[in-house]
Amino acid sequence: MPPLSLVSPNESPLELLRSIRDIMRQDADAEARLSKLTQAISKQFDSQVCSIYFARSGSELELFATHGLNPAAVHQTRLRFGEGLVGEIAATANVLNLPDASQHPKFSYRPETNEDAFHAFIGVPVFYQHRVIGVLVVQSSDARIYSEAQSEILQTVAMILAETAVASNVVTLPRLTGEDDRRSSSHCFACTKVAPGLAMAPVVLHRPKIDVQKLITDNTSWEEERLEKAIGELQASLDDMLRKARGHSDDKQFEVLEAYRMFARDKGWIRRIGEAINNGLTAEAAVKKVEEEMHARMQQIDSDYIAQRMQDMEDLSDRLIYHLAGVMPSAAHGDLPDAFILVASSLGPADLLEYQDHAIKGVILDSGSAASHVAIIARMMDIPMVAGVRDIARISNPGDLAIVDGDTGEAYLRPPQDIQQAIAEHIATQDKLLQAYAAHADDAPVTQDGQRISLNLNTGLSMDGEALRRKDVDGIGLYRTELPYLANSDMPDVDEQKHIYSKIFRYSAGKPVIFRSFDIGGDKQVPYLDAGVEENPAMGWRATRVGLDRPVILRRQFRALIRASGGQPLYIMFPFIATVSEFDETYAIFERELERAKVENVRLPKYVRVGCMIEIPSLLWQLPQLLSKVDFVSVGSNDLLQFLFACDRGCEKLSGRYDPLSPVVMRILKDLAQQCQKQAVSLSFCGAMASRPMEALALMACGITNLSMPHSSIGPVKAMLRKVDLRALQQEMTEWISLPDHSIRNHLEAFASANNLDL
Repeated sequence: MPPLSLVSPNESPLELLRSIRDIMRQDADAEARLSKLTQAISKQFDSQVCSIYFARSGSELELFATHGLNPAAVHQTRLRFGEGLVGEIAATANVLNLPDASQHPKFSYRPETNEDAFHAFIGVPVFYQHRVIGVLVVQSSDARIYSEAQSEILQTVAMILAETAVASNVVTLPRLTGEDDRRSSSHCFACTKVAPGLAMAPVVLHRPKIDVQKLITDNTSWEEERLEKAIGELQASLDDMLRKARGHSDDKQFEVLEAYRMFARDKGWIRRIGEAINNGLTAEAAVKKVEEEMHARMQQIDSDYIAQRMQDMEDLSDRLIYHLAGVMPSAAHGDLPDAFILVASSLGPADLLEYQDHAIKGVILDSGSAASHVAIIARMMDIPMVAGVRDIARISNPGDLAIVDGDTGEAYLRPPQDIQQAIAEHIATQDKLLQAYAAHADDAPVTQDGQRISLNLNTGLSMDGEALRRKDVDGIGLYRTELPYLANSDMPDVDEQKHIYSKIFRYSAGKPVIFRSFDIGGDKQVPYLDAGVEENPAMGWRATRVGLDRPVILRRQFRALIRASGGQPLYIMFPFIATVSEFDETYAIFERELERAKVENVRLPKYVRVGCMIEIPSLLWQLPQLLSKVDFVSVGSNDLLQFLFACDRGCEKLSGRYDPLSPVVMRILKDLAQQCQKQAVSLSFCGAMASRPMEALALMACGITNLSMPHSSIGPVKAMLRKVDLRALQQEMTEWISLPDHSIRNHLEAFASANNLDL
C-alpha cells in the first residue's frame, strides 16, 4: 500500500458548486445528471470513485449513481441503515474519513461493485428536512486522509445535492396520503405532556419557514457582511426582549431568555455558518446547512438536554434567516383573534414570548419535550402545551377549533360537539378553582390542628419574584444552577456565574434560597465534558461525580456563589451523593474556596448552611454519619424512586407498575423524618411528589413538613393542608405503612373523602 498522505482540493469550492448546479439543471434524465455529477466530484477530489446513495425507503439505501465503481451495481447494491460504511453514515449522521476502508469494523464488501482496488474513503450524510436521505461517497486507490477542508466541501456539496435532487424530482420523498381528508376531519391525538392545563380555542398557525431559493453565491465577502449584519440584528432583538423581561415585576422570563441569548452568541455555531459561506453557499443556505447537520446528529442522542438545545438552535436558525431576508420574525404574526391555540412544527422560547401580549390559550407542537426552554416558558406563562403531534401544522387550518389538554397529554383538532361541550364545562370548573386559590393567597399554610407547613418554590431558569413575595411562600427550596453550564459551548467562568447568582440573591427579598450545585452530565451533556456515550446515563457520570473528578468546575461554582452572596446567608446543597465520603470530599472543596475568599478579602456570606440531596438509596444506610455533618437534607424523589424500584421513569411499559405511595416508600420517608428530627437536621422534600396534593398529604403524614414545588402547585396543596387534621392522619399512616399492599393510595383517598379534603 502506498504511504499515507493528506490531500487538498484541486479547484475552488465555488467552481464545483456551480458545476453541480449547472448539471442538475440540464434536461438530461436523472441518471445521466447524477452520473455527470459523480464525475465532477471525483475530479475535484483527485479520486477515482464518487458514488451517490439515496434512501429508497425509511431503512434502505440504494446506489443511484457512481463514477469508478462497476456501473452494473447501480440500483442493484443496497444497504440497510447501519449496514456497512454507507449504512453507518446514514444511521449516525456522521462523516467517515478513512485511509483504508476495509480495516473499519463496519466495512461490508459488495463484490458486484468491484471496489477491491480502493482504500481511501470519505462519506458524508445527505440531509433534507432534518433527516438523512442519502450518502455521498468519494474513494481513492491510495491511502489518504482527506483534509478537513475537503470534508467541509463534500458536506456543502451534499447540501446542494439534496436541495436540487428533491426540487428536480431526482428523489421523491414520501408524501402524506389522504391529506385533503386529514385537513377536514376530526382528530384526537395522544401527545407528549409538556405544560399542564386545559384550553379550547381557534387555531392560529405559527409563522412559516422561509424557503431558501438561492443556494450558491458569487460573492462570499458580501454574504459574510450580510451574515454579520443579520447576527447583530438577531442579538439586538434578543437583548431588547431581555430588557423587557428585566422590567417585569415577576421576572418570569429573564433567565430563560438569557440562556437563549447565550445560544445566539455561540461562537462555534457562528463559525460553522461562516465556513459554509466560505465554501460557496449563500448566508441563508449556510444557516440551513449547519442547522440540518446539527439537528440530524443531535437526533441520534437520547437526551432531554440535547432535545432542548436542538429546538433552540432550530428556532434561532429560523429567526436568523428571517433577519437575512429583511423580515422581522414578529411581523409574521399579523392580526390575531381574541383567543387562540398556537399550532407549530417547532417553537423557540423567544417565539412564544412574542405572543405573551396576545390571548394565547395553548400550544400544539409537532416536536418538543417537557425539558425544553419553550416548555419552561409555557409553564411559567400557565399556557397548556403538548408535543409530538406529527404533521399538526400541515393538517390544521387557521380558525379550526382545537383543544389542548396538557394534564392528560391529549389534543383535539375539529372536535365533535359533545367533546366541545364537556371541555367547556370542565374549563369553567377549573376557572372557579383558580379564583378560589387566588382569594386565599394570604392565608397561612397551617393545618386544622395548628401545624405550620413550610411551602417553598422549585426554580432554576427564572426567579419568580411575584410568587416569592407571597406570604405563604417561605423561600426557594431548590434552585437548579445548571443554566450557565447547559447554555455554553465552553465552561462558564466565575464572573458569568456570579452575575446570575447575584440576581437571585437580589430578587430573593431576604428569603432563603437553597442553591443545588450543578447537575450536569448524564442526560444533560455539555460539549466540554467529553463524557462519551453511557448505556445508563441516569446512573452514570453526572452531578457531584463530575465535580469530584473535575474539581476546577466545582471550585469555580463555589467561588461564584460565595462572591455572589454579598453578605447574605448562603445555603448550598450537593446532589447525587452516594456515600458520606463523597459529601466530605465535596465539602472540603467548598471550604477551600471559603478560605480563599477570606484571604482575598471577599465579602463573606453572613453564614453558610450546607446540605445534601437524598436521591441515591445507599445514603439511607449511612444516615447517622451523614446527619452529623449536614445542616439540612432534601429528598429528590424522581431519582430516589427510580433507583429504589430499578424502574426507569422514562419507560412507558413500566408506567404505573410502581406507585410512589407504596408502603415501602412511606416507611423510608417516615424513618428519615424521625432520624432528622432526632439529630435536629432540617428535612425538606423537593421532588415531583410534593407538587401533587395527594402525594403532599402522604409526605406530611410521614412527618415531612417542609415542601418545595412549582408556583402553580402552591394553591392546590395549601387548600388541601388547611383542612387536614395532621395528627389524626399521622396515626393512620402508622398502620398503613405496615401493609403489604402495592400502594396506600386508596386509603388516602378514603381519608380525604371522609374529611372533605380537596385532592
